[in-house]
This record gives sequence, C-alpha cells and structure tokens, in this order.
Amino acid sequence: MIVAATQFAPVAGDIEANVRTAAELIRAAAADGARLVVFAELALTGYEPTLIRDTPGLVLSEDDARLEPIREACRAAGAAAVVNGPVRTARTRPGVTTLVIGPDGSLLTRYDKQHLYGIEQEVFSPGTADGRFTLDGVRFATATCYDNRFPELAERAAADGCAVCLASSVLSADNDSFEKVYPTRARDFGLYVVLGNVLGRNEDGVGAGGAGAWGPDGERIADAGPDRPGFVLAELNI
Repeated sequence: MIVAATQFAPVAGDIEANVRTAAELIRAAAADGARLVVFAELALTGYEPTLIRDTPGLVLSEDDARLEPIREACRAAGAAAVVNGPVRTARTRPGVTTLVIGPDGSLLTRYDKQHLYGIEQEVFSPGTADGRFTLDGVRFATATCYDNRFPELAERAAADGCAVCLASSVLSADNDSFEKVYPTRARDFGLYVVLGNVLGRNEDGVGAGGAGAWGPDGERIADAGPDRPGFVLAELNI
C-alpha cells in the first residue's frame, strides 16, 4: 500500500481555503498511487487554539457541508484521507478530532485526541477511546501529536492487530519527536508510523515540515523535507 504524508501552511481560521488545499493534495497524491493521504493536526483551521476558542463558527460537525470538497476528492480519486480539525463532541468543548474519510466519501472513523497539551486543555475536550479503522485489509491506528509521547497508545495498537500508526501533528524544528518519539514507537512495537506535519507560522511556533514515515525497524522510509509544501509517498509492505 502507498500512503501519502502531507505538509502545507494552513490559513489561520480559513476552513474553505484549507479544505481546497487538502482536496487538491488528495487528488494529486492519488494520481501518484496513494491509497491513503494523511494531514497534520488541526490542518482544517490551522493550529490556532485561541482563535478556535474565540470563534465558534470554526467548530465543525462530522457531516459538515464545508468538508464536501474533501469527500468528493476521495470519491473521485479512490483514496482515503485522514483530516484533523475542531469537531463537536457531546460535551461543551470540541475535540481535536481526526476524521477518516473513506474512498467512497463515507466516514470510516473519528478519533478525538486523548492527551491535550498546554492551552489545548482550556479549549478542547480530551477523547476517551482509541482510533481504529481498516482499509484494504490493513488495520490502522490514529494518534495526534502529543498522544505519541505516551507509548501505551502504540502498545495497544500493536496488540489490537494494527500495522500502521497515523500521527497527525504540529511540530517545530526543535521538537525531538523526529528522533526520539516516532522512530522509537515504530521500532518498539513493530509499526509503520506515518507523520502529517505543517509548514508556516502557527500558535505553537513555525512548522518544520518533515512529513513522512518510519518503517517497523525505526528507520526513515520517506521525508518530505523541511520547507516544500506538498506530500511524500511511503510504500508500506503489508
């Protein structure tokens, strides 16, 4: 299976613009053979917790009409997409939510980030369940940025028959996750780890790119580089 890991600079608070970019990347990556396309944490709004807190209209629903271009791109391209944004929950606050859109445009699963970091704790509600879905017979786990600091998530994923962990993140250049977290999770639990990251300035700093993947031995198998928007393909031998 070929998976695309993406990186771009989201426009702060502009869901329509970010959805257009995501849809374009889905179509382009699928044209190059990708069956699954992975995006960064809060790619739909930009990583802007304060702006999300102060702008209720930025909170999405699972079936939000603003996401239709992504669903249509998945249907047209025959690819699935892992997108992340603020999505309503049954509680007062939204989640930092991964929505996995299938090749037919349907919702395969949602996952709400369980381990909130810093100001996120004032804006969002934490999730309480692990994220799982199956595509072409392959079982995937989802984790969002700070989640990956907690090895028990990857341990549970491996025990549950997952072969791949999809990490939607927002990482700056000084973040040690590139060296100490993602390759370690891959190696310790025999997983492929696929990272979607951001470029550009956001509320956390400046996105460092480096979207890509690690193999089950912990070695890098794909790297989009530090500054070029777009995607990189990773072939998963599963």
